[in-house]
Amino acid sequence: MNTLLQDLRHALRGFARSPGFTLAAVLSLAIGIGANSAIFSVANALLLQPLPYRNPDRLVILWNRSPGLNIAEDWFSTAQYFDIRNGHSGFEQLAIAIGANYNLTGDGEPERIGTIRVSSNLLPMLGAQAALGRLFLAEEDHPGRGGTAILSHATWIRRYGSDPRVVGRSITLNGQSYQIVGVLPQQFSLPREVLPTLGVAEDGEIFLPLPLGAEAASTRTREDYNILGRLKPGVTPAQAQAEMSGITTRLVRSFPDYYPPNSGLTFSVVPLQEQVVGDVRRPLLILLGAVAFVLLIACANVANLLLARAMSRQKEIAIRVALGAGRGQILRQLLTESILLSLGGGALGVVFAMAGIDWIHAIQPRNVPRLSSISVTSEVLLFTFVISLLSGLLFGLAPAFRMAGTHPAGRLKEEGRGAAGANSIWGRGNHLRRLLVVSELALSVVLLIGAGLLIRSFARLQNVPPGFNPKGVLTLELTMTGRGYAKSENVLSAYRDLWQRLDRLPGVTSSGGVSALPLSNYFSWGPITVEGRTPQPGEEFINADQRIAGGRYFETLGIPLLRGRLFQQQDKLDAPRVIVIDEYMAQQLWPNQDPIGKRIRTSGARSDAPWHTVIGVVRQVKQYGLDATSRIAFYLPHTQYPTRALYVTLHTDSDPATLVSAVRKEIRALDPELPIYRVRTMQQRVEESMARRRFSMTLLTLFASLALALAAIGVYGVMSYLVDQGTREIGIRMALGATPNSITGFVVARGMLVAACGVGAGLLGAAALTRVMSSLLYGVQATDSATFSTIAALLSAIAFFATYVPARRAARIDPMTSLRSE
Repeated sequence: MNTLLQDLRHALRGFARSPGFTLAAVLSLAIGIGANSAIFSVANALLLQPLPYRNPDRLVILWNRSPGLNIAEDWFSTAQYFDIRNGHSGFEQLAIAIGANYNLTGDGEPERIGTIRVSSNLLPMLGAQAALGRLFLAEEDHPGRGGTAILSHATWIRRYGSDPRVVGRSITLNGQSYQIVGVLPQQFSLPREVLPTLGVAEDGEIFLPLPLGAEAASTRTREDYNILGRLKPGVTPAQAQAEMSGITTRLVRSFPDYYPPNSGLTFSVVPLQEQVVGDVRRPLLILLGAVAFVLLIACANVANLLLARAMSRQKEIAIRVALGAGRGQILRQLLTESILLSLGGGALGVVFAMAGIDWIHAIQPRNVPRLSSISVTSEVLLFTFVISLLSGLLFGLAPAFRMAGTHPAGRLKEEGRGAAGANSIWGRGNHLRRLLVVSELALSVVLLIGAGLLIRSFARLQNVPPGFNPKGVLTLELTMTGRGYAKSENVLSAYRDLWQRLDRLPGVTSSGGVSALPLSNYFSWGPITVEGRTPQPGEEFINADQRIAGGRYFETLGIPLLRGRLFQQQDKLDAPRVIVIDEYMAQQLWPNQDPIGKRIRTSGARSDAPWHTVIGVVRQVKQYGLDATSRIAFYLPHTQYPTRALYVTLHTDSDPATLVSAVRKEIRALDPELPIYRVRTMQQRVEESMARRRFSMTLLTLFASLALALAAIGVYGVMSYLVDQGTREIGIRMALGATPNSITGFVVARGMLVAACGVGAGLLGAAALTRVMSSLLYGVQATDSATFSTIAALLSAIAFFATYVPARRAARIDPMTSLRSE
C-alpha cells in the first residue's frame, strides 16, 4: 500500500510539473470516455435493462402480417383473438386491447385524450397494481356492466391535481359517463412503444374495460386490436411461432374470403423487448461502434503524448535504474501514471456524458424509445470506470514497456552526446508513433465516411418530392362527438360551417380535412374489387389505402389534380358514389388506359357494396414517410362518408403558426365542447418524419468531427516531435547544401507517406464496415464513390496542413546552431 501511495504521489507531482500535458491528455480521454458513457446509457436503457413488468422475458406481442397483400404489420380482429386463445397451447395468458382518442369534457377544459380499452387480465399480466382503488374485474369483460375507468398516474396528477378522492368520481368521454375505479402507480406506464395501438398516437392516459359479446368470436371485419401474451415457462418465442403457423394455415383453409391464399397470412410472435427496441437497435449499435473508434483515437493520441513525455524522462528513468530500481518498479510507476490519467478523463467524461444525456432529453428525439429511462445509472458509472481502466492500460502499456527497458549506461551516454541526435527523423525508434498516427487516421476515415453517407442520404431524402406542398399549411386534429353529431347531416353541416369560418380568416387561402394525413402515423386500408378485372390465381381482392377528404383538402395541401375533377358539393349522400384515385393506383390497375369512369368496389368480390366511379386522378403522396413506398390509394368524399374525426388543414401565404389562436377561436365559436389537439404545421410533420435519420446523422457527424480533430492534432503532434528529434539530421542536410524548400518537401513527404497509409487503411476498413449501414441509407450506396473520394481528399488535405506547419519550422533551422547545440 505504501508503495502504491508513493507511486501516486510521484505521478501527481509529475503531472503538476507538466500542466499542459496533463490537460491535453485528460481532455482527450474525457471526450472519448464521455461519448462512450453517453451512448452506453442509451444502450443500457434500451437493450440491457429489462422492461419494468413482471417476468418481462416471457412477454410477447403478436402481429398480423399478410405480405401477399402488401401488409407488413397489422392488428387483429376479435375473432382472431379467440382463434389464438382457443387454439394455441403456448400461452400462460393472452390479453386484448384497442386504443381510441376520446373527448374528455365536463371537468375542466375539453381535452382530446388517449384511451385504451383492455381485457381485465392485461394490467395484472404486466404486474400492475392499483395505487388507488382497484383494477378491472373479470366480469367487466362482458357487456352489461356500468362504465368504469382507471387513470394513469400522470393523468391523475395533471388533470386532477393528485386528489385522493378521485376514485368514485364520474368523467365524461365522448358524451358517455364513466366512473373512476382506480389510479395506476407512478412506476407503471404503458407507452406506445410497448402497446402501439391503432387509434392512439400518444401514450394512453385512461384505461377502460373491453367488454366482448358473443358475436366477437366470429367478427373478422375489424382488425384494430392489439394482442399481448405471456408465454408458459420453458416455451420460447420460436416454439410459439411454430405453433402459430398451424393456426394461420387452418384460417386460410377455412376462411378464404377473409384470408385468400395469396395473402401469405402469418401471426408473428415478437418478444416485447424486441418490439420496444424496434429498428433503433442497428443505429444504436453503429453509434456504439463509432464512439469506440473515438475512444481508440483518443487513446492513440495520449499514447503519443506519453511517448513524447517519456523521451524527455530518459535521463530520469536511466538514473533510477542505475540506482537499483527494477523493471517491474518502473513499469508499475508508468502504468500508475497512465491509469491515473485515464481515471481523471473518466471522471470528466461522466460530466460530459451527463451533459450529452441532458441534450438528448432536451431535443426529445421521437425515434428513441424509453427516453425517460436514459440516465447515468450505477451500471453506466461501472461501465465508465471499467473503460477508463482499460483505456489507461491500452495507451500506457507501450510507452511503459519501452521506458522500463531502459539501459542506464546507453541512455546516460546518449544524454551526454545529446539525445536529440540519437534518432533520425525517420528512425527506427519512431515506428510506434507513426503506427499510432496511421491507426488514428484510419479510424477517422471510417467514421467520416459513415457520417458522409448519412449526410448524403439525408440530403437525398430532403429532396424527395412528397406529393404535396407543406409550406404555409397548418394542421390539427378534430373529432365531433356527442349527441349533437349523432346524425350524418349534423356532422356534414358542422364541417361545412367550419370550412367557411376558416376560409374567412385573414390570410387563409383554403381549408379542408382528411381522415389520414400524410406523415401522421395514421392510416387505413381495406380490400377493393376492380370491375372487369380478372383476378390472379388465389386472389380474392386487392388491398388499398383508403382516405376520406373534405372541403378543399387537395388545394390546401397542394396535391395536384392530374386528370378529371375533384369532389364537389353535388357528391351528396344520396348521389352515385364517386372516388378520386392517386396516380400509382391508376398505373397499377389501368396501365395505358384512362381511369376516368372506371369502377371499383370497396370490399371483396362477393360483396354487394355499391360501385364507385373514378372521377379524378391526383398525385401520389408519401403517406408513411419520405423513404417509404406507399400503397395504391384512393379518396372518398366526406360528403358521402361523413366521418366525425378529421385532420383539419388550412393554407396561408404567411406563417401558419400565427393562425393558431384565430383557428382555436373559430372552433370554440362553432362548439366550445370540441377539443383541439396536436396542432402542428405541415412542415413540422415533415421534419418529425425525418427525426430518426437526423438524430443518427447528427450524432455520427459529431463523433466523426471529434475523431477528425483528434487525428489532426495527433498528426501535427507527431510531426512536430519528429522534427524536434531530427534537428541534428536537418542541420547536417542543410550544412551539406539542402535548401529550405527541399527540407520542407522532405518533411512533408515523410508525413504524407504516413497519412497515405492511414487513409488507405481507412478506405479498406470503410468498404467493409459501412455495409452494415445499408438499412440507414436512402438513395446512396454503402460504397458510394463520391463519399469515399471526398473523405479521402479531406483527410489528405488536413494531414498535409498538419505536416506542413512543422515542415516550415524545420526549414527555418539554423544548421550551425543545431550542430553546435549537439
